[in-house]
Amino acid sequence: MAGGGVAAGVSGRDSGRDSGRPGGGRPAAVRARPKPPAFSGRSERFGTVPFALKPHVSPHGQVTAVSMMKDEGPYVIEWVAHQIAIGFTDIVVYTNDCSDGTDRMLMRLEELGLVHHRVNTIPEGLRPQPSALNHAQAEPVVRASDWLMVFDADEFLSIRYGDGTLDDLIGAAKARGANGIVVTWRVFGSGGVTDWSRAPVTEQYLMAAPASWNKGWGVKTLFTFDAEYWNLGIHRPKLKNRHIDTGFPDSVKWLNGSGRPMEDYFTFRGWRSIARTVGYDWVQLNHYAVKSVDAYAIRKLRGNVNFKKDKYNSDYWALMDRNEVRDETQLRYRERRGAVIAALLSDPVLAGLHAEALAQAEARLEALRATEDYARLRAELAAASAVPIGQIAAKPPQPRDKQKIAALMSEVERRRTSAARAARRADPAPAAASAGRPDALPDGLILETPADAAAETDVPWVRSHAVELPADPRVLTTIGLRAVEEGKFERGLARKLPTILARGARVLAVGAGVGFLPAHLAQVRPDLTILAQEDDPALAATLRRVWARNGLAAAPQLALSPVVLPAGPALGRALAELVAEAAAGALILGDPRLSPDVLAEALGPDAPAQIVLCGRLFERHFGRLAEIEAFLAGLGYAAPYGLDPRQGRGFLRAAAGGQAAA
Repeated sequence: MAGGGVAAGVSGRDSGRDSGRPGGGRPAAVRARPKPPAFSGRSERFGTVPFALKPHVSPHGQVTAVSMMKDEGPYVIEWVAHQIAIGFTDIVVYTNDCSDGTDRMLMRLEELGLVHHRVNTIPEGLRPQPSALNHAQAEPVVRASDWLMVFDADEFLSIRYGDGTLDDLIGAAKARGANGIVVTWRVFGSGGVTDWSRAPVTEQYLMAAPASWNKGWGVKTLFTFDAEYWNLGIHRPKLKNRHIDTGFPDSVKWLNGSGRPMEDYFTFRGWRSIARTVGYDWVQLNHYAVKSVDAYAIRKLRGNVNFKKDKYNSDYWALMDRNEVRDETQLRYRERRGAVIAALLSDPVLAGLHAEALAQAEARLEALRATEDYARLRAELAAASAVPIGQIAAKPPQPRDKQKIAALMSEVERRRTSAARAARRADPAPAAASAGRPDALPDGLILETPADAAAETDVPWVRSHAVELPADPRVLTTIGLRAVEEGKFERGLARKLPTILARGARVLAVGAGVGFLPAHLAQVRPDLTILAQEDDPALAATLRRVWARNGLAAAPQLALSPVVLPAGPALGRALAELVAEAAAGALILGDPRLSPDVLAEALGPDAPAQIVLCGRLFERHFGRLAEIEAFLAGLGYAAPYGLDPRQGRGFLRAAAGGQAAA
């Protein structure tokens, strides 16, 4: 089972040691460093008890989760099971001052060969989390890691990419030449749950903040670790000073949670995503900071790993109890994670420790319920939950002190920041994409693999130009959701296309996505006859919902083609037949399968006078636009329209005698 079922074997500590560290751009001195001798760092206790469940073996070498815990007994089994299920090969957990058996559970997991437990000895004046990270920096298990991520016991990776495992996610990052992924929090609230429950956290709390809620944009970083260059940090590693003004920063190529390049500044500093870098389409970090009222009350009693005694108050609850959007992405792991949980609890010692931790938490809660403090807390939290998201006053990040930041910046950072700022101020041009600027890449509004969207769901509908669209995370990317919420979905195309399409034209939209452009054109250009075609079932279902919502389901000038274009070698010929049958004067192409090779087979001298490339086709084949333009030029097409370079290209055949705007 990919991602850590009950497969035999031990973690791949000696396989692929350099597979996660692409050498592109890394100085020769870095590449020439000898690898440290293979050493697992296992304690004498590790793996001393025979157990059927074994650590996952990753094709990417050692993939390590590092965390720190205090009195997380009721949640340890689920958290560890999740890390195993998604494909971490090694789990290192530091504990301090535990009173509920959390440390004993982790010691038992170490005996079973699944977790490395370490005691967090805290020097005077240092907080627990930084102390644990200092220990981890020198820990042999950690230093042997190829990929590593630091996160807390209330954080669970939720991977949308591929099969939901780290194997697929890391493989995708490496395929793009990257050696890190900056994963943004998605804050999950109580969902209205008040009472204590033994149900899994990841299956009990399914309500979250909107993807666009920037107060919840803290990050954690999954990256290739080398202790020579990086100091571990809570949210992201810190580049060691002696390597800042070298060639090493050029080798740091991190992606955001949507698989798009992070901006250059993040190599040096930052712990939150910003509007230009946030992304959830590949992966997000589900942050269950509050859980139920009862669970929150227990946590408030015991303190936390940073000794912030006033942290768990009603202001924090209002900030973190966000329940505006339903998000069920964790349910994809229910079966896989459940099998690991069952395997863990088959060990009678571990099962007994788990039962003791639950009983202790419930006894503590029972005693608390008899106090006035408990009644007052419930009332305060109820009031806090009622605060609308737009009125949240608590702000986790302090206001940016530009002078303080400038004083801390190295000269290298200043140069890079200035260059990036100048590039953003320039007009976004296609050539800028080669420089890795995220804001110059195609917008990427629709998920690569949309989920079933046939059923209505409780999401807001927002008008973009002439069409209401759903802010549906089942089909839209983070960028797409934000565009819908701001009423700016495909704004550049929506503004331009009505002005360039010939009067009375027949329009064929292949790969129509969620149906926005056909619907918009039908509303503002009633002289057009529009035939839309979409093969993806989730998108076709969304298209029908959009058209119905906007009163276009039976519009005489708008129709949905029943044609399904075949995959493989027959695609080009099938597209040519569809274009001929539609007798269209304008062709809007958005199907990502329509590669330059397919277009070359499908389009010839009789192709429609106007051709627009946009949507998923434009995003998928952005790097081959020059090839497409050259082919179309050979057929007599020019590109006179000046569409938004992040959204599309428009072509007109010279023989058509120029554009005929409405």
